[in-house]
Amino acid sequence: MAEVILQTNIAGTSPKHGKVRDIYDLGDRLLIAASDRISAFDVIMKNGIPYKGIVLTQISKFWFEFLADTVENHLISDDIKDFPEPFCDNVSQLFGRTMLVKKTKVLPVECVVRGFLAGSGWREYKENHTVCGHKLAAGLKQCDKLPEPIFTPATKEELGAHDENIDFDRCVTIIGKKNAEYVRDKSIEIFKKASAYAEKRGIILADTKFEWGEIDGKIILIDEALTPDSSRFWPADKYEAGRDQESYDKQFVRNYLESINFDKSGKGIELPKDVCEKTSAKYIEAYEQLTGRKFTFKS
Repeated sequence: MAEVILQTNIAGTSPKHGKVRDIYDLGDRLLIAASDRISAFDVIMKNGIPYKGIVLTQISKFWFEFLADTVENHLISDDIKDFPEPFCDNVSQLFGRTMLVKKTKVLPVECVVRGFLAGSGWREYKENHTVCGHKLAAGLKQCDKLPEPIFTPATKEELGAHDENIDFDRCVTIIGKKNAEYVRDKSIEIFKKASAYAEKRGIILADTKFEWGEIDGKIILIDEALTPDSSRFWPADKYEAGRDQESYDKQFVRNYLESINFDKSGKGIELPKDVCEKTSAKYIEAYEQLTGRKFTFKS
């Protein structure tokens, strides 16, 4: 069994802990290690999901390579031999779950693209037929496919706070008109390309979140790309509008927390063993279905 939560007591290092990732600042580069921690409703649960960090890293790597001719990304290497000391000596902790990346100035918005009416978008739509400033037609059902993908940005809040959905004008205020137009257009472009590919693999990409950073005057794709943590993936053969969908992502955990009336704030809870195991299986299934490769990282 893989480590459930990445241990980061590597001698002489001091990582910055995110919700899921531990980030080591190497000057002009970063080392990003994806742990098995899981957050839902912006709250980190007490226990993790086995192999989750490896799945996130390997799916991101797949998409970075798939989208390389469309958008530049921050990946330098995921080969531990390329990591500086002492990281290159920590194969057991870092193998499969770690990337050496370019260090950028992060744009402080979450770039969400929605192709279907789900999640917070569905909740807002029920109130006034809008989603983040987009006026939509009346009569749409939960999880309906939208005529065209829409860009629905959100703020990037500090750990423990909830991100806030915003409209495009607010996005312009935060990062400037030129940058906002670029990340909007490029996010929609790569969403469409990824959606078309995923559909061929029997998966619906309902929505996803991209993050962007600026380096040498260019804006590039950073963090993770189209993973079960940043996206809603649905099995195409089980899709039916008007209800919640089965999913390959952490919606499984969200649904469990909803079923026990989790208050979506404060400290996370201990997830039951069966929820962790089923969620792990979903993550691995997503990797295998999307990439067409066998998941071979189990020890």
